[in-house]
Amino acid sequence: MLETGFSVESDGSSVSFDGETLDVPAVRRVAEDLARVSVAPEALAKAARSRAQFEKIIHDGAPVYGVTTGYGEMIYMLVDPSKEVELQTNLVRSHSSGVGPLFAQDEARAVVAARLNALSKGYSAVRPELLERLALYLNRGITPAIPEIGSLGASGDLAPLSHIACTLIGEGYVLRDGKRVPTGQVLREEGIEPLQLRFKEGLALINGTSAMTGLGSLVVGRALDQVRQAEIGTALVLEVLRGSTSPFQAEGHDIARPHQGQIDTAANMRALLAGSGLVLDHAELRHQAEEQRGGGDVSRTEVYLQKAYTLRAIPQVVGAVRDTLYHAAEKLRTELNSSNDNPLFFDGKEVFHGANFHGQPIAFAMDFVVLALTQLGVFSERRTNRLLNRHLSDGLPEFLVAGEPGLSSGFAGAQYPATALVAENRTIGPASTQSVPSNGDNQDVVSMGLIAARNARRVLSNNTRILAVEFLAAAQAVDLSGRRDGLSPTGRATYDTIRSLVPTLDRDRYMSDDIELVAAALSRGEFLGAAEQTGTVLV
Repeated sequence: MLETGFSVESDGSSVSFDGETLDVPAVRRVAEDLARVSVAPEALAKAARSRAQFEKIIHDGAPVYGVTTGYGEMIYMLVDPSKEVELQTNLVRSHSSGVGPLFAQDEARAVVAARLNALSKGYSAVRPELLERLALYLNRGITPAIPEIGSLGASGDLAPLSHIACTLIGEGYVLRDGKRVPTGQVLREEGIEPLQLRFKEGLALINGTSAMTGLGSLVVGRALDQVRQAEIGTALVLEVLRGSTSPFQAEGHDIARPHQGQIDTAANMRALLAGSGLVLDHAELRHQAEEQRGGGDVSRTEVYLQKAYTLRAIPQVVGAVRDTLYHAAEKLRTELNSSNDNPLFFDGKEVFHGANFHGQPIAFAMDFVVLALTQLGVFSERRTNRLLNRHLSDGLPEFLVAGEPGLSSGFAGAQYPATALVAENRTIGPASTQSVPSNGDNQDVVSMGLIAARNARRVLSNNTRILAVEFLAAAQAVDLSGRRDGLSPTGRATYDTIRSLVPTLDRDRYMSDDIELVAAALSRGEFLGAAEQTGTVLV
């Protein structure tokens, strides 16, 4: 038997594919939590009806693009019906041309899930057994080895999806312990007979947007977790710098400027700061400023001017990141539940020959995610800079040096990778405008949607390290200021989680490991878990 190391969810929950209700959280459960899957009976019945309608059309002798004809520039070349398996097999083999690194196991599972649900919609004329085979792969832990590079996102993600289709006919490779092994060997060990693809099935498998949509679902779901953890880190910085709670007053967001992301981030900040003995309201800030002026009167405007945008405009900036992710999640949900191959078959209607395979909606959405996540990284790095600057940090030592100034560098070096990663994120431009015609100019405008999704994944990964530096600096600031006891319950939980991974920087040391440890914890969502244990549940 194939040694996968997989297990189903402990609560036995499963995901049912019906072509109508799949969303980003469900994709994550299948991809990350290895949830068992099933195909809804109504989806199987709908697929059977679509197949029967299709076979009647073929029986009546009507030519159908890519089914009884060739593809692309060979559209007018009719194919002998007796060669249907050869036609579909040749299509899959010839397009299994992806190169470069392989998608990780969870990413490949997300792609398979997205393709399964698109075909479960019931308009692609594939046999029900093809849907059941994809579900079997997910339940048995048989994960196609899919190279990342090769899709133009125009006639779908042809190359990556072909690497899935190739495994169904017993060819190509699947993943075992992160490395590729021949599919035939694995199917024999599992007692699974390879499929023979019939008319339309090879085309239906590879002609769609499921690679960009599956990967995009993981990126956007994880990005929302990253935003929540960025808010957790921001709250810790606000506490140690004795910032103001006034910018998070509900009325300023719920009533005055009701962008949903802004409302949600402001609500999260209020929840995170609840119980803090360090943050101040407007009246307390004004009194503090008057004391610093030697008792002189300070205007309300001057109090607000003391607060940088990275401490005051959190709902407006991070909330805008949220709104971008909400938009992307909605576009992904629509695409997950769409028939995005060609042609499509509807009861009693003319065969639909269109271009639902074009990835432009997802390409635009994922490029937008790149921009938003880049700004999230900028926002974090600027707060780190504030903690390290003695003129901006409420009396903390320069670079958060615990030892002798001049002799020790503290966090001076730790800021470099954060700044470098911000710069790197800014070099990642939009992919969706980089159309390069292909396929004899038949695909004259392409979306590059999978590149956009991979770009967003790269920025997401970079941000874990940018945020890690901020979290480490905030914990160091807590130690140097002696303010742990005044932290909110969530602030203390955040601080304690950091300190469970990395000790206080009491003297200069090798910093790379510290950053990577906290970045890995952020990737695992550990700070979300710590917050939830205090009773703080974030939107």
